[in-house]
Amino acid sequence: MTGTHAGRVAIVTGAALGIGQETAIRLAERGARLVLMDLAGSAETAKRITELGGEALDLTADVSSPDDWQRVAQETVRRFGRADILVNNAGIYPFATIDDLDYELWSRVQRINLDGPFLGAKTFAPIMAENGWGRIVNLSSNSIATNLAGLSHYMAAKMGVIGLTRGLANDLADRGITVNAVAPAITRTPGTSIMPQELLDFVWNLQAIKRFADPTDIVGPILFLTSDDGQFVTGQTLAVDGGYMKL
Repeated sequence: MTGTHAGRVAIVTGAALGIGQETAIRLAERGARLVLMDLAGSAETAKRITELGGEALDLTADVSSPDDWQRVAQETVRRFGRADILVNNAGIYPFATIDDLDYELWSRVQRINLDGPFLGAKTFAPIMAENGWGRIVNLSSNSIATNLAGLSHYMAAKMGVIGLTRGLANDLADRGITVNAVAPAITRTPGTSIMPQELLDFVWNLQAIKRFADPTDIVGPILFLTSDDGQFVTGQTLAVDGGYMKL
C-alpha cells in the first residue's frame, strides 16, 4: 500500500472501537502497518485492515501494565523491525462526583488515561529514535474546559496528558520525535452511547458546530500530526471539538 504513511509502523491503543479503530483503519489506508493494542483485543479492526490489503498485528494488552508494553514492543520489533508512530487513545471515563469517587477509581483512571501514555512513550521512543523519526499523539479531551460534574478524576488525567505532551516534546525533539495531543469533543462511540440526551444537548449548544462528533472527525488531525507534514509541530494540543474550546 502507498500513501502519506507508507513504510511506517503505527501502534494504536484502544484500537477495538471508536476513535482508536477509525484511526487504525485510516492509517492502514494511507500505507502504515498497524499494531493494535486493546484489553479486549481488536479482531474486527484487524479484519477490516486485512480486507483493505493492509497488515495488522492484534495484541491483547493493558496500557497500564509496564510488562504488557514491553511485550508489545518486543512483538512489534519481531514482526515489523521498527516503530514510527504511537497513538495513545485508550481511556476510560466513568462519571463519579467527589462524594462517590474513591481512591481505587481515581487511581484506575490515572493508570489508564495518564500512566498509559507515559508508558507508551517511555517504551517506544527509544525504538523510534533508532531511525531518527517518530510521531506520538496523545488523546486528551475538551472536557477539561467544561463545567460538567462528576469528571474530576478524568479531567485531572486529561490535563496531565497535556502536561506530559509538552514535557515529552522537549525531551524528544532532538531525536526527531514530535509529541502532540488532540482534545476531542464528545464523540459518537459505544462508550458515549449511554450518555443522557440532555448532557449531549448541553454540550452541543456550546459548540459552534452543533452536532455529535464522529470518529472520522477526530482522525484527520491525527493523520496530519503523524505524517511528514507535521514535522514542525510539537508540544501542541489541538482541540477537535466543533469550536467548543479555544486553546
